[in-house]
Order: sequence, then structure tokens, then C-alpha cells
Amino acid sequence: MVWWTAFTLGLVGSLHCVGMCGPIAMALPYQSSYRWQVAGKMLLYQSGRILTYTLLGTVLGLFGMGMFVAGLQTYVSLMLGILIVVIVLFSWNMESQLLKIPALQKLNNWIKQQLGNLLRKSGYTSLFLVGMLNGLLPCGLVYMAIIGALTTHSIVEGAVYMASFGLGTLPLMLATSVAGQFIGISWRNRLRKLIPVVLLAIAALLIIRGINFVVPSDLRFLQDMSEVPMCH
Repeated sequence: MVWWTAFTLGLVGSLHCVGMCGPIAMALPYQSSYRWQVAGKMLLYQSGRILTYTLLGTVLGLFGMGMFVAGLQTYVSLMLGILIVVIVLFSWNMESQLLKIPALQKLNNWIKQQLGNLLRKSGYTSLFLVGMLNGLLPCGLVYMAIIGALTTHSIVEGAVYMASFGLGTLPLMLATSVAGQFIGISWRNRLRKLIPVVLLAIAALLIIRGINFVVPSDLRFLQDMSEVPMCH
């Protein structure tokens, strides 16, 4: 998967991020600081979140590399593409379904508890750790990015893919931290309609990659076919 698909997913889907993570970003203790300190603290918090995505990407890239070496990535890419189509068409809520798993539910409760403790502190380290933990919160949009990262061929590709996703969410998240919920409901609804379109585009890329459909770059193959020896 190419990095721009992850960036586009993050950019278009960042309205979802604002709904989930916006309240956390707005609750961070930097409102009374000087302007340059506010900007620095916001970037520190967001850097922690993007670092978590990048670290997840390295692990996912390792899995993807293993599947590629084993010759399984073609099938995995096809199945994941179909999965995204099913999720979009049936509006399946991945977050609620995955949180039914006891281990994930315990992890989610632990993350929320740690976030509560860190939000009561005001140090730079706390801001960075809040960002890192925020990147681990259950999020359907992140799960979509994870699906894409699983189809990468190396640790570096996986890390770049997830980092690109995080960077795509950055503009609106920063704007929300500065100006709050400044986008009207009507505009949010319009922009949210683009999320399924982006997801279906990514699904199409995964499916095409899965069936390994290659369009010839020129017509030389026709000449080669005409020169194939024939038996009489």
C-alpha cells in the first residue's frame, strides 16, 4: 500500500478522531500558557500519538513481511479488502465488537485509567505520554489503517504507512485544540460522507493487489504472442 492512501484516510477521517480524541486534546493543561508554549505542548501531545501509530506500523510491517515471504500476502490482501467492503456496506461498528473481547476490554479500561491520572499532571512528559496512550484507544479508523499496514512488505513500509495516517489526522486535531469544535454540524456531516468513499478506494486497491491484476504497460505482448512457435 502506498503512503498517500494512509494520509488521505487520516485527513478525511480526522472528523472521527475529533469526536473521540478531541475532548482529550481540549482537556490538556496548556490553555493558560504563552502562545509559543501552547503550540509546543500541542505538538508534543500529537507527536506522542503519531509515535504510537509508527511503532504499531513497525510491528504490522514485520507481520506483513512474514506473510509476504510465506506467499500469503496475496490472500490476506484480498480478504482484508473484502472485509473493508463488508464493514462499509453494513456499517459494522468494529470498536464495539472488538471491545467485547475480555482482553481488549481490560486493556481499554487500563488505558482510560492511566489517561485520567496523566491528565491531572502538567509536565511535558505527561503530555507526551497522554498522546502515546491516546494512540492505543479503540478506534475504527485506526483499525482501517492497521489493515492497510498489514499489506506492507517491510518494517519501514509499515512504519511509514502508519506515520502517514497519523500525519493526516494532525491538521484538524491541531485546529481543534486551538479553536475547539469550530466546524459546523452540517459541514461535519458532509465531510463524513467522504470516509466510506476513501475506505472503498482502499478496499479496491487491496482487492486488485490480492488478485494480482497487472495491466500491460504497452502492446509488445501482442507481438510476442504472434511469434510463439506453432505445431502443425
